[in-house]
Amino acid sequence: MKLRFTFTVAIAALLAGPVHAQTELKLGHVGEPGSLIGAAADEFAKRANAKLGGKYKIVTYGSSQLGGDKELLQKLKLGTVDFAEPSTVMSSESDIFGVFEMPYLVKDREHMKRIEKELFWSKMEPTVEKKGLKLLAVWENGFRHITNNKHPIVTPADLKGIKLRVPEGKWRVKMFQAYGANPSPMKYSEVFTALQTGVMDGQENPFAQIYSAKFYEVQKYLSLTGHVYSPAYLAVGLKKWNSFPADVRKTLESTARDVQAWIYEKAAKDDEVLLEKMKASGSIQVNQANKDAFIAASKPVYEEFAKEVPGAKEIIDRAIALGKK
Repeated sequence: MKLRFTFTVAIAALLAGPVHAQTELKLGHVGEPGSLIGAAADEFAKRANAKLGGKYKIVTYGSSQLGGDKELLQKLKLGTVDFAEPSTVMSSESDIFGVFEMPYLVKDREHMKRIEKELFWSKMEPTVEKKGLKLLAVWENGFRHITNNKHPIVTPADLKGIKLRVPEGKWRVKMFQAYGANPSPMKYSEVFTALQTGVMDGQENPFAQIYSAKFYEVQKYLSLTGHVYSPAYLAVGLKKWNSFPADVRKTLESTARDVQAWIYEKAAKDDEVLLEKMKASGSIQVNQANKDAFIAASKPVYEEFAKEVPGAKEIIDRAIALGKK
């Protein structure tokens, strides 16, 4: 009797047709556990997986497991990685993304929302589609500050000669050159060791990155410059995107956009909590920077960017105007 039952079940399974295996979609990023980049990726995966009905499953790979930012963008184009969460590196794909490298351009998250609504989707995002990428949402990396092992940074003059790690984007290099530093692009995964061994004197990142990567443990000074606000983006290869059914594209895009409000709220809370944690650690000395001095020293960077990148002046002027509302 048992044998007959087993045989019947097996026949029924065959008649039902083939079982479709769940497709894993890889989301790679460079953030460490506890970073905003990692938090946004995980929240997106959790929400999207709940809506995708089991056909697809998004799995996140942080801490540069699938490569650095530039490698991930290349893998998106090749289709070997499905999603990535780039930030500064986007200016190496499309020059106009250097807008977000301009110091003190974005005042706060409400200002960023206005820039996104009026300028980002119509004038910026289409430029990366020409490079084989699609951006689904604007998330956050955060407001950036400088750490180093030499002395507190109060004005640009204090950066003279300091070996400073910066992300892979030429306008960050040009900005710190204008301030007198010696900036060098380096993969995020290599920064802690470079700081620990003295290969680099300092780096600049948002609090969430400084804290989650434990940079504050190998740096003596944290200077609150807030010199750049860095968005992060959910990116997918255009070929991969076009291969998804329309309903899947709709789910992924709407979920990605919904995560923005969640990550903005988390980022605002983290800014306060993480700074207090780093102060309480006793590992690093915190000081306020003279932002007016940095803004004054930033003028040549704006002028060069506007001159070199077509359409940049129009976008910068409008972005500044949107900050006055």
